[in-house]
Amino acid sequence: MSATVTLVSRRRLAGVRAAAVRRDAARLLALAGVAAELSVALVGDAEMRALNRDWRGQDRPTDVLAFALREGEDAALHPEVLGDVVISLDTAARQAAARGAPVADEVRVLLAHGLLHLLGYDHERSPAEARRMFARQRALLRQLAG
Repeated sequence: MSATVTLVSRRRLAGVRAAAVRRDAARLLALAGVAAELSVALVGDAEMRALNRDWRGQDRPTDVLAFALREGEDAALHPEVLGDVVISLDTAARQAAARGAPVADEVRVLLAHGLLHLLGYDHERSPAEARRMFARQRALLRQLAG
């Protein structure tokens, strides 16, 4: 099976092209050696806040959420489906502005970050795991740029 990326854009933002995000997602899957289905949703802060509140108990928007479908009791039902990455373009724009970076670059970072969460990385687990995850994220982003 090859990688398949479905992208839903419920929020548009100058500087972010949905086709480029979809292409980056497919390339990141290939670079990570993953042949699976991935869904990416580009949303605004209001939708992200609701998702973060409902799924994580945090009533505020966040930059990226990852919903792994290869975890839990039903993981074996559809092993070809990796999961969903949801990115708030509003938060991405604020973070990009704070860093002085193009918003497309920030979306790329969030996409890689969400993908790594789907692959089992968790920077909140321990400092060592955070170092491992962020090193892998930097490596993927370097490969994607190259």
